[in-house]
Amino acid sequence: MIVVSKTPRALLSLAMLTATASASLAAQESQDQSQADLSATVHMPPSPETAELAEGPEIEGIISARSGDSIQVTASDGTNTAIAVNDATRIKASGGFLGLHRSKLAAESLLNGLPVTIKTVQSGSGLLASQIDLKNKDLKTASMIHNGTAQGFAEQTAATEALRGRVGDIDQYNIKSTTNVNFDTGKAVLSAQAKNDLCATATAAEGMDNALLLVVGYTDSTGSSDFNQELSEKRAGRVVNYLQQVCGWKPYRMLTPSGMSEADPLASNDTVEGKSQNRRVAVNVLVSKGLDGL
Repeated sequence: MIVVSKTPRALLSLAMLTATASASLAAQESQDQSQADLSATVHMPPSPETAELAEGPEIEGIISARSGDSIQVTASDGTNTAIAVNDATRIKASGGFLGLHRSKLAAESLLNGLPVTIKTVQSGSGLLASQIDLKNKDLKTASMIHNGTAQGFAEQTAATEALRGRVGDIDQYNIKSTTNVNFDTGKAVLSAQAKNDLCATATAAEGMDNALLLVVGYTDSTGSSDFNQELSEKRAGRVVNYLQQVCGWKPYRMLTPSGMSEADPLASNDTVEGKSQNRRVAVNVLVSKGLDGL
């Protein structure tokens, strides 16, 4: 399907400013699963005061904030719960956790982004953690993210500076047409129809003087944000490869492709039909305003 875009500035702003920083941890998780199933529990004898406290609710979610001896856990429904941690808290980890001291565990293991299940007791007007359960592979993942944050910010800053020079060119292009090719759920395989549409678009663009192609990948709302980011990039890359290798489009006439995950949906993700429209790669034919019509 080929349509003429009416919002060039919004489309180009999204595509050109998107910084793809997703990273797959599937290989790490696979390695963790192949290790022997070990478990270790760090027990700190509860204080008499803790033993006498009334039992509270069990909280399951992801650590989303931490301040001093308090953590915030966000549940799957978005509910935030503040929980105190003290010297009587027991931290239990599966997969070979070797910590020996609670203060060390609190500093090194209760990281933002870590999935936990917490048994609590009522303490005054709040909750106190009596036991915190976590998985070693989740701890490794959270540690990788935590340790890579500073480097990630530096790399992101550099990428932003590199893209800044392109921002001034946004208004210098006219979008002549947009071709959307669609994909099956969770897939990046081009259909026969998609292949035909891509080469037809390349042929049409070849007939335009000074035409460039901008390829942008999208997903529907199925799957996690990390998975969808990677999938949208993979779809965009598959389209670029086909355009260049099969349709004969010259690489120097291709702007840097982008993956936009679930952003900028064409239709509602609440319906099957809407999701099918959103699982797409948009191939935009651009011509510089200064050269258009020459």
